[in-house]
Amino acid sequence: MATVKPESSVVLIGDIVGSRRAPDRGRVHDLVAAALVETNSAYAPTVDLAITAGDEFQGTFADVGSAVAVSLRVRLSLLPEVDVRQGIGWGPVAVLAESPRVEDGPGWWAARAAIEAVKADAMRSGTRSARTRYAVAPGADGPRCEPVNAALLARDHLVGRLDARALSVLRGLLSGRTQHELARAEGITASAVSQRVRNDGIGVVMAMDELLRRVW
Repeated sequence: MATVKPESSVVLIGDIVGSRRAPDRGRVHDLVAAALVETNSAYAPTVDLAITAGDEFQGTFADVGSAVAVSLRVRLSLLPEVDVRQGIGWGPVAVLAESPRVEDGPGWWAARAAIEAVKADAMRSGTRSARTRYAVAPGADGPRCEPVNAALLARDHLVGRLDARALSVLRGLLSGRTQHELARAEGITASAVSQRVRNDGIGVVMAMDELLRRVW
């Protein structure tokens, strides 16, 4: 029998942008699967992120900040070769079965609404860089959508402008590596890394990540 958790869960649903146009869908699937395994190991979701069907993946988290942080890291682990859009939803979740885990309920519907909303955002010229959206189920007492989505729009815009080297620098800094370590790994000077952090908006993305991780 389905049960409803006494506290709301945070659901993340993601899908691959332009997957049907990929010349090698098998490779795209393998890249996403590897990224999810790495993310699950590092961030321990309530229910592990997993590919569910075709080009979609899903998982659940204890709080919005964790889901937002993971959404950035999953995307960064795949760019520039593969891009993903992600919807994050807050709301009650019904557990339909434990093994394998099957869930349903307002939290899932909110995440689904969020991913549909971000698809619509990406169709507009002014917000075409949008890749992440957050929604709260009707009647659920979650963190407000407006400030979170404003930050996500800005984050997606900045990340979408980064070239391959800047993405590598951002990934490295988020993993805890120093600018000097990254300079050696990239074969450039520490000054060049520092300029990237300032001029490409990497420092801003990192500051946003730190603040967004505090959202409950």
